[in-house]
Amino acid sequence: MMKRIVILGAGGHGRETAQLIKDINRVTPEWELLGYIDDNEAIHGQIRNGFPVLGPTELLAEEEYKDIYVICGFSHPEGKKKAVAMVKELQPDIRFATLIHPTAVYGDENTIGEGTMICAGSIVTTNVSIGSHVIINYGCTVGHDCIIEDYAAILPGTNLSGNVTIREGVQTGTGTSVIPGMEIGAYTIVGAGAVVTQPLPAHCTAVGVPAKPIKQRV
Repeated sequence: MMKRIVILGAGGHGRETAQLIKDINRVTPEWELLGYIDDNEAIHGQIRNGFPVLGPTELLAEEEYKDIYVICGFSHPEGKKKAVAMVKELQPDIRFATLIHPTAVYGDENTIGEGTMICAGSIVTTNVSIGSHVIINYGCTVGHDCIIEDYAAILPGTNLSGNVTIREGVQTGTGTSVIPGMEIGAYTIVGAGAVVTQPLPAHCTAVGVPAKPIKQRV
């Protein structure tokens, strides 16, 4: 029996998430995608990439959604954390799907939390710990013994060497590289194309080669 699922957010990444689900189903039919949940009233009832925008987040409190799975279709860490908390308040027993694209390479000794997705072409080697509600986007590499905490957003083409620690809510920009053993503090944003060669503190924005903090984020 296929598991029913809805996507939180009907924007660009939400539509990419729908494609991820379709790609999984082509290999092993697993998910019945009901559509998107989105708080933008202007798009309620629209069809996006073949699936309807069902309504606002409050819809999940209804009885018919009690036994479904949810996946966040956006990557912004702070926004995702708030959305997950809201969903759990509306439906305490709701389940969050974990999605791994069929073309991703994912080692047997890794661990992964609920609500996390690994997109096409990514490689997660061995003894990697991935938290909940993480996005590892297209074409990333994650080396041995990395730790990626909850709500982190690893954007396309990021390369994490071995023994890297990514704290909660970190966002690495497209094409970021991190050398072995580095730690990036919670809710720090690393700019696209940056090379992290030294630990980065929490709540900052860091850019460049090598990556250096340019401002503190509140």
